[in-house]
Amino acid sequence: MPFPHIDPVLIEIGPFAIRWYALAYIAGLILGWRYVIMLAEADRLWPKKSPLTRNDVDDMLLWVALGVILGGRLGYVVFYNPGHYLWHPLEVLYVWQGGMSFHGGAAGVLAAMFLFSRARKLPLTSLMDVTSAAATIGLFFGRIANFINSELWGRVTDVPWGVVFPNGGPLPRHPSQLYEAALEGILLFAILWFLVWRLGALKKPGVVTGAFICGYGIARTFVEFFREPDAQIGYLAGGWLTMGMALSIPMALAGAALMWVFANRAAGPARTK
Repeated sequence: MPFPHIDPVLIEIGPFAIRWYALAYIAGLILGWRYVIMLAEADRLWPKKSPLTRNDVDDMLLWVALGVILGGRLGYVVFYNPGHYLWHPLEVLYVWQGGMSFHGGAAGVLAAMFLFSRARKLPLTSLMDVTSAAATIGLFFGRIANFINSELWGRVTDVPWGVVFPNGGPLPRHPSQLYEAALEGILLFAILWFLVWRLGALKKPGVVTGAFICGYGIARTFVEFFREPDAQIGYLAGGWLTMGMALSIPMALAGAALMWVFANRAAGPARTK
């Protein structure tokens, strides 16, 4: 299949440009924020009543955005291309060129939510639960933006839906960005939605966070078998392990452990609105 030529820049006026990549992050944050409001206002989902007020959710958006952007960029710099940025430190700021790490973004959001919970005296597990439930929305849009940017494409393939990316050579490749959008975005959102709205998982704080971490780790590890490793890193031990796998397999195991621990822990008291 030929690559659908979509200009990464939606609108450009002189030096000012609006890119699909930036719009994907904005859409993920805004739709995720609206979904968290829905969760916070549904008292029936919580042990007694929601520990979050509308003001809490509104203020949390800025903290999450900073955690995603700062953590995601620094994670990419440290995990995937430290040598390049050591010699070109100013390019760390060039986020519009791509280069964001989910694992770094997750660490950034965790740090942001820890500080926010301390500042507002809110339960960290509940904050992480609603953030995790909404994070899949951002993952979906982010992976679509990766496809539009023709980055993070997959390995060479002969499947009928292989795509010839403009910067990926003459051979068709797996559209691994779309695989990730489907698994990390749509499927994982559906699983977490079922846990929250059907099984009442928010009544056991920490379970949704564990499920998200575990689900992402499994989905990302699976897709790594189809995704081309970063050129500057290549394959790790044994010629099959990628950096994405090395970071995601421990996530899957840790997420499963967190689910088990929090599912067997009594729910704590909710904050009164």
